Amino acid sequence: MKILLTTVYDYPHAGGLSTHVTTLKAGLEAQGHTVDVLSFSDVPFLKQMFLAQGPSNIVNRIKKGRGIMLGLYARQLLLQKLIEKHKKRGYDIINAQDPYATLASIPSGIPTVSTAHGYLSYEAVSKGSVKANSEEAKLLQNKEIISFQKTRRVITVDQRIKQYVSDVAGIEGTAIRNFIDVEGFKPDVENRSLYKEKHQVDNEKKVLFVPRRLTKKNGVIYPALAMKKILTRYPETLLIYAGSGEDLPEIERVIKEDGIEKEVKLLGAIPHEKIKEYYSFSDIVLIPSIHSAGVEEATSISALEAMGSGSPVIACAVGGLKEIINDDVDGILVEEQNVDALADAVIRLFDQPELASEYAIKARAKIEAEYSHIAAAKKYAEIYEDVLGKK
Repeated sequence: MKILLTTVYDYPHAGGLSTHVTTLKAGLEAQGHTVDVLSFSDVPFLKQMFLAQGPSNIVNRIKKGRGIMLGLYARQLLLQKLIEKHKKRGYDIINAQDPYATLASIPSGIPTVSTAHGYLSYEAVSKGSVKANSEEAKLLQNKEIISFQKTRRVITVDQRIKQYVSDVAGIEGTAIRNFIDVEGFKPDVENRSLYKEKHQVDNEKKVLFVPRRLTKKNGVIYPALAMKKILTRYPETLLIYAGSGEDLPEIERVIKEDGIEKEVKLLGAIPHEKIKEYYSFSDIVLIPSIHSAGVEEATSISALEAMGSGSPVIACAVGGLKEIINDDVDGILVEEQNVDALADAVIRLFDQPELASEYAIKARAKIEAEYSHIAAAKKYAEIYEDVLGKK
């Protein structure tokens, strides 16, 4: 099949959707399919600025949330023109990766299926881009509903999103949990010291790694809050964040108030390939997600990559993380927003490195068995074939 993946967001970028697209593309190509990606990044820069980003920023200053909607609609129209221009390449099917990409793809006449990665309107509220219960929040959700109802098939990345699609749009989707390249993300302990030196991390440090976008739903403030307690027991602990986002000032405030500037590193967004190097020398990876404005973590790609890389994972018991991690078997789940519980779980694994190692080995085995991108891509291809009447 000739498959086109579409999104109104930038590609590539530092985020789960972009990683999903890259990994799905690799899995489908490994099966012999031809896969292209069209995204907002393919729109000429001046059109991005003058037709989408600029007007969106201006209108958003006048009325919060309205500019976000205007920007997304402009992206939809620009992507629609790109698809029209490229459809002569003879694509069999389009797999749209967000609601506005779905609405941009359907007019092409190419059969379109859609992947639901999250909750568009709830996430906009959680980020503070749109006010809760506002007209804009309702309009955004209406766009989601229309996209779910118009597309040929909805694929969701976890069971909760599947239920959400059913509840708001009356559409029964198919849940295919997120996945990773199990060969790309695998244990690399032999290079542990090498990567520590490369990234200027003292070899004696115990490393906590938070590979998360710095946004409220990811609960990124809690590892910083937990550090005071962790440092009283293990003063050699170093907390490293990889990601950017609107919660950065709040994290910086906690770091300053607690006087832990030397014990926390803020890397900002880093290339996806470099994340692997940090996993290789992380003693524990933290995925501290929380419920926020109706948003729940899906089957977190960061958690899957950490488990695939052989890093012990401590996560909060929310959303798809409960599907990924079997508590006290291949990782630890703690109550969300509970600073003491998070700190105690870290100290427990530092106290018992053999237990941390056991969790990591079991987690890797689970990822190989259940979260391979090759196996997931086969499931996607089966849905494409079903839609095209080839099954």
